[in-house]
Amino acid sequence: MKKIITYGTFDLLHWGHINILKRAKEMGDYLVVAISTDEFNRLKHKESYHSFENRKLILEAIRYVDEVIAENDWNQKITDVQEHQIDTFVMGDDWAGEFDFLKEYCEVVYLSRTEGISTSQIKTELGKG
Repeated sequence: MKKIITYGTFDLLHWGHINILKRAKEMGDYLVVAISTDEFNRLKHKESYHSFENRKLILEAIRYVDEVIAENDWNQKITDVQEHQIDTFVMGDDWAGEFDFLKEYCEVVYLSRTEGISTSQIKTELGKG
């Protein structure tokens, strides 16, 4: 079984999120999604509209997602890859090169982002960004 992992906040879920989850799942048999906890978001000076528990609930309902885990800090990725026996790490290409250190542990793939949508854009257009 080929296992894939991706990371994100996944707040204000939109078709760009669904596209990356679908494309990541197509790369393997089992998709693990690590989402930032509310505490980790505060450390990153980010604020989510939805709580960690609600974002987890939403992601667990998506057919492409097999498992949702908590991301508590920047440094847990190697441990996650090892503990979950991950074959491929997937992120959006806006992070290109940032996670190449994981190539020692698994394949690293940067997928192009979906044009025309982002959480930042949604927040801005709603007057909350």
